[in-house]
Parts: sequence; structure tokens; C-alpha cells
Amino acid sequence: MNNVQKGKLGEEIAQKYLISKGGKILEKNYKTKMVEIDLIAKLNGELVFVEVKSRSNINYGYPSEAVNYNKRRKITNVAKFYILENCLNDISIRFDVIEIYLRNNKVNHIINAF
Repeated sequence: MNNVQKGKLGEEIAQKYLISKGGKILEKNYKTKMVEIDLIAKLNGELVFVEVKSRSNINYGYPSEAVNYNKRRKITNVAKFYILENCLNDISIRFDVIEIYLRNNKVNHIINAF
């Protein structure tokens, strides 16, 4: 399985996970010229911007470690654009990271990751 396939599988797992927690998926792979946000969901009355990181192992570090300062800044800017575009100024928002460990089928949901 190549990295693109791993990423798509991880996003599918994360989507099912969020739905199982009562979330509603509003957008998948929301793109602007700046960057892409993997998932945008409504969960417990909050607008949640989710970065999904999938790994087969931790040889190159934990998945969430790949969400560095530059990635967080880009995601935050795209989130601002999404909020303005959809007139969602009065809703609580947060940024989560969902780590998917493909080998052992484990999901680690980091709420308010940044």
C-alpha cells in the first residue's frame, strides 16, 4: 500500500470514527490554494477542523508530529476562509488531529491539538 492509499484509508477510518461519536461530516478534503483540510465536522455543537495522519509504524515518529507549525498555520488560515465563506462567525471551533495506526487498527483522537 502506498502513502496515498494509506492516507485515504486513514481518512475513511477517521470519518467513521467521528460519525460513531455523533459527528456530522460537513466536508472531506476541503481545498483552497493554500492547503487542504482533511475533514470538517460538526461534533457536540462545535465546528471541528480535523487533520488525519496515518502510519503503519512509528519508525519516523508519531503521526501527530507531522502537524508542524507551518501545517498548523496553513490549516488555521484555511479554517478562517471556510468560516467566512459559510458565515459561521458565531460557532465554537477547534482543531483536532486524528492519528490512525494502520497495523493495529488504532485511532487516537487528539482534541484541541492546536
